[in-house]
Order: sequence, then structure tokens, then C-alpha cells
Amino acid sequence: MRSSNPVFSRRGFSRDNGHAGFNAAPQAGGPAVGTNPYATNPYATNPYAPQQGTQPGGPQAPARPDVMTIDDVVSRTGMTLGTVVLTAVLSWVLLPVDPANLGKSYGIAIGAALVAMVLSLIQSFKRKPTPALILAYAAFEGVFLGVISSAVSTYLSPGVVVQAVMGTMAVFAGVLFAYKMRWIRVTRRFYGFVMAAAMGFVLLMVANLLFSVFGGGDGLGFRSGGLGIIFGIVGIILGACFLALDFKQVEDGVAYGAPREESWLAAFGLTLTLVWIYLEMLRLLSILQGND
Repeated sequence: MRSSNPVFSRRGFSRDNGHAGFNAAPQAGGPAVGTNPYATNPYATNPYAPQQGTQPGGPQAPARPDVMTIDDVVSRTGMTLGTVVLTAVLSWVLLPVDPANLGKSYGIAIGAALVAMVLSLIQSFKRKPTPALILAYAAFEGVFLGVISSAVSTYLSPGVVVQAVMGTMAVFAGVLFAYKMRWIRVTRRFYGFVMAAAMGFVLLMVANLLFSVFGGGDGLGFRSGGLGIIFGIVGIILGACFLALDFKQVEDGVAYGAPREESWLAAFGLTLTLVWIYLEMLRLLSILQGND
């Protein structure tokens, strides 16, 4: 099973053909044994991974420090998101978006966004997660979010940033609760549906951007008015689906004994998804308040 998250789908949690990836959920009674030991447990050669055929309630191998745990994922995600929040707050305070500094602030925001995109692509194509690279991405992403949030709050919708942050947290908590309760079941059909919807969504947004650049105005109208509201809701729903897929990858990684360093990759992927949800939430709330 691959995640829709570009980080997970590039490496680490979704490598195919006997390298590393989680192609099936762990079965009751332990991972199934097949002709290819990598078919269900891609970390079968990892000495710290759970042994084949381990029965529930039976003797368990002692915890080893080199295996990824939920605590590792939580702590790395906290560090990554903390970096995003810190740099966002600093950029809001130190780069005020006012008429005198408007062009400079937007230029810095665009530059930070481009650097963050490049760093994320480099990490996505690397064979191993690099904590310094991930934290650098988080820092530049925070600068971009800080300036954009300040601009939206100053010129479009005062107070909308707090609402967007709370909305993002609510989506995260809601999806996590639904996933833990098994109200959301991540299957190959679910994955295929989300990927198809995401591809269509991105293509429409790209088309809208091109029309707005070369035709002027709001392009095809996907970023304002009734269509903007619809596409904002769709974007948030897609982000929620991405979270469910990411939770599945993390859960399988812990169950299969993924190396501890993979927790940085999990943190990176979750950060990307949460940034997506926040931006869509910010845009949707701005449209809704603008229509009042």
C-alpha cells in the first residue's frame, strides 16, 4: 500500500520490488510467510524487526533502540512542526506586511516557498532521511506561511489565521480518532480513489493558475466565490484522506520494525500534509468571510 503523500510514495515507506515498503498490513498471528520474505515484511532482514510467526500473547523480543516507535514519530513531528510554527511567528513579527514593505515581504515569501519546494524534492529523492534537510525545509516553509498568513489576516480576513489553525487541528484530531476507531479503513481501493481525486484536483488548480496568469482575473474561478468554496472543501477532504494514508504507513512501519531513522520521514510527510490542510483551510475561511 502506498501513501498519497509524495514523501512516502517516493521512498522509505513504499519502496517496491523487495526493497523497502509496506505492501500489506500485519496479520493476526504475525506476518504471513510466503516464498518472498519481503512480500509482507520489507524489513525482514532488519535484526530488530518482529520475527516471522510471532503469536499474540506469546514471548516478545525486547524493545530495541534502533526500531521506529510511535514516540519517535511524535517527537520528530513535534520538532518539525515546531520549527514551522517558530519561523512562521518570527516572519510575521519581523516581516510585517504593510504598504511600505508589501513587495519585499511577498518577494521573501515566494523565495522561501521555492527554497522549501526544492528542499522537499531533494529529500523525497534521497535514499535516507536527513534531519537537517527536513528541519531546513520546515524553516523555509514557516517563513512562507508566516508572511502569507500575515497578509491574509491584514488585508482580507482579520482573525482568520487562528480559525485556520484550529480547523487544521480539528481535522487532524478527527481523522486520527476515526482511524483509530477503524471508521476509516485504508485499502487499495481507498488509495486509488484518493490518488485519482488528488490528480484531478491538482490539474484543475494548475489550469486555473495558468488562466489567471495569462488571462488575468481569477482564471477559471476556482479560488473565489461558490466554486472556490467547493474546491476549498474538496481540498480539505483530500488532506484528511492523505492523513489517513499517512497514519496507515506509520502504523505499518512500527508493526514491521522499520529503522528508527524512518521516523524523520514520517514527520516530514505528516508536516507536508498538515501544511496542505492549513493552506486550504485558510483559503476557504477567507472566501467565506469575504462573502459575509
